[in-house]
Amino acid sequence: MPLSGMTGFGRAEGASGDWSWSVEARSVNGRNLEIRYRGVPGFEALDRTARDAAQARFQRGNVTIAITGKRSDAAGKVTINLEQLERYLAAGAPYVAEGRAATPSLDGLLALRGVIEAGEAVDDPETLAQVEAAMAASLNAALDALLANRREEGASLALVLAGQIDRIAGLVIQAETEAAGQTAAIKERFERRMNELAPDAPGVAERIVVEAAALAVKADVREELDRLAGHVEAARTLMAGEGPAGRRLDFLTQEFMREANTLCSKSALPGLTTVGLDLKATIEQFREQVQNVE
Repeated sequence: MPLSGMTGFGRAEGASGDWSWSVEARSVNGRNLEIRYRGVPGFEALDRTARDAAQARFQRGNVTIAITGKRSDAAGKVTINLEQLERYLAAGAPYVAEGRAATPSLDGLLALRGVIEAGEAVDDPETLAQVEAAMAASLNAALDALLANRREEGASLALVLAGQIDRIAGLVIQAETEAAGQTAAIKERFERRMNELAPDAPGVAERIVVEAAALAVKADVREELDRLAGHVEAARTLMAGEGPAGRRLDFLTQEFMREANTLCSKSALPGLTTVGLDLKATIEQFREQVQNVE
């Protein structure tokens, strides 16, 4: 499965019988998968359908699904309340007979309160089931569109992350070159210090060799560099692998930073320190992008 992001949007529309609706599905970054659903009254069963469909497609992210629907105004049955109409006519007849009021028109009578009654449409269970099934199909279509949108983001992220991994790999190689001078630099620094403090002390030369060797062992960064190189290969494997990689890349980023911090703390050379700081900055940029990966 290609790398997927966690931000996206999908929309679908549909109609069945007297009903029409639209479905919108959107998602943003999240450590886990959280689903929010808002649907049409009377179709509560779609809540479970929406959650199951989202869980089948996504592993992480805050997903919001909303269905808005309406029924045709012509769906309800319209009736004329003749009894109410007769009461209005009877009440106005004396005024018409005395010439105090004009003969009422039909449209005027129909506009009076209670003359026209609009009943709510009632669907049989089979019709409602058909509408619900059609809404479910639109819901799945919107989630498919959201999935495609997230994968488009993932494709863009993959290019950025691959470039950052290459940058980290290049800095590791550069650090190896800089670290080659660590032992000599430590010995020279310690020798200069000893000659400043006790230039005429017996056995200074031997002491310098022993102490410098001990300091060089403590400052050896070979293990950190090997681990960083291993992490680079692990990151590339995750990027090319199957399934969501966001959590594992996030954990790997922590391991990257741990080794980079140790490298900087052991550095005895300005050049190696500079490379280490560049490495930390690139790892932090990598970490920020990984937060967008499912």
